Amino acid sequence: MTDDIEYRDYAKGAQPPYLTPNYKSTKVRSPNKPQYKLPRTLTEATGPVFTQDDVPADEWDLSTSATGETALGQLMFMDGVITDEDGRPMANTLIEIWQANAAGRYAHAVDTRDAPLDPNFTGAGRIVTGEDGHYRFKTIRPGAYPVPNYENYWRPPHIHISLFGRSFMSRMITQCYFPGDPLNDECHILQGIPEAVARDRLVMKFDPSVGVNGHALGYRLDLVLRGRRATPMVG
Repeated sequence: MTDDIEYRDYAKGAQPPYLTPNYKSTKVRSPNKPQYKLPRTLTEATGPVFTQDDVPADEWDLSTSATGETALGQLMFMDGVITDEDGRPMANTLIEIWQANAAGRYAHAVDTRDAPLDPNFTGAGRIVTGEDGHYRFKTIRPGAYPVPNYENYWRPPHIHISLFGRSFMSRMITQCYFPGDPLNDECHILQGIPEAVARDRLVMKFDPSVGVNGHALGYRLDLVLRGRRATPMVG
């Protein structure tokens, strides 16, 4: 029988609680009974394994359609490094992003809001990191959108992120935000993270060196899998 494999715990207040009353969907998602800790064996601590050949090279660019047309909105680059809990670069990590378009509408059948769709923007991309753990996406800044069944509550512009480390236990699903947006302070998801320093890990940093002069803005977001400095995971 395989011995239990331990990981460093997250810092207190660095992850959102399962129940965040202002975030209404947590009322039905959060557990109402004590959780049972399962042993961490090789099944959870190994795989999946990705290579550069698993993702087409052009999927990092969300801003250009299959016909070569450019999506509407403010062009931007999202750039960063993925590391493990000890600061080591995470090579061959699959990172996927998805987002609303510049009008705040998703290219998805569920989103039927009266906002324009962009035929040149699918809103999803992915890439596998290199040996240095680096990733880079070209996209457009998403728009804010109102949340149904709330009193004029709008989600701030944000980008959803999914990524795998070296094991299933190192999978992360989260979202990132833009610096200085006034809706950040009103976001029930972002503000559900108790510690301000942890919330700040989900806010991209404006970085002109990441952008392209006269073409696109640049933002940096480094991601940490697990450990006390881990990037918060929010749905």
